[in-house]
Amino acid sequence: VGGGYRLGAGTRLPPLLLDDDEAIATAVSLRMASGGTVAGAGEAALRALSKLDQVMPPRLRAEVRAVHGATETLVGPGIEIDAEVLVTLARACRDTVRVRFRYAARDGGEHERTVEPVRMVATARRWYLMAWDGDRGGWRTFRLDRMRDVTATTWHFRPREHPDPVAYVQRSVTAAPYRHLARVRLHAPSERVRELVPPQVGRVEDDRDGWCVLIVGGDDLDWLAVHIARLGFEAEVLEPPELRDAAARLARRLAAMAG
Repeated sequence: VGGGYRLGAGTRLPPLLLDDDEAIATAVSLRMASGGTVAGAGEAALRALSKLDQVMPPRLRAEVRAVHGATETLVGPGIEIDAEVLVTLARACRDTVRVRFRYAARDGGEHERTVEPVRMVATARRWYLMAWDGDRGGWRTFRLDRMRDVTATTWHFRPREHPDPVAYVQRSVTAAPYRHLARVRLHAPSERVRELVPPQVGRVEDDRDGWCVLIVGGDDLDWLAVHIARLGFEAEVLEPPELRDAAARLARRLAAMAG
């Protein structure tokens, strides 16, 4: 129908009917997934792409290869995640059952945790789980690459109201791991700044009169000053005051370079 074609039924999956646009989108997505951060998923994606290529009409095969030939993938320093961990957590979120795991803290110690999982959030580099931690009485964010021995229990929980998972994880990732948290007003539309600052790096809030506020964390104030200056916008440091000193040091170094 409408140029669609059929992937035949296998021993476990029913047949699948795709139109031209869906077939191209699937092939491109599989190519991107082959360089992803889920352990074993890259090989599985390549196998699926090979099977799709075999049944694709020559016309579509040429279009897909044109896209692949004109595209390069910038592979970042992402950390691989065990696919079984993803499946276990996804099912626990769906079935509203608690999960138990060992979690590696930043200081190197491991602690057993039992939580009520709500949603997983993927960034460009890492995967996170947002969950209610009853032992600590609040919402928490857990990095999947720090989780060990992940097990879904048989204990069901009643879903509770929760903040938006994406916004919550973004706030946690932006602030929690760093020694310094900076708030800087930028003379630029918030949409433009969001294009330059990935959500796992900083959070952007609307302000008045064509300004926005960037919240960004870092362990080194001099690095933060360079990072903010590279954005190329007029800036006003709101906090911490020490960031103003770092910006002044950067300005002196640049002035010396200019002679």
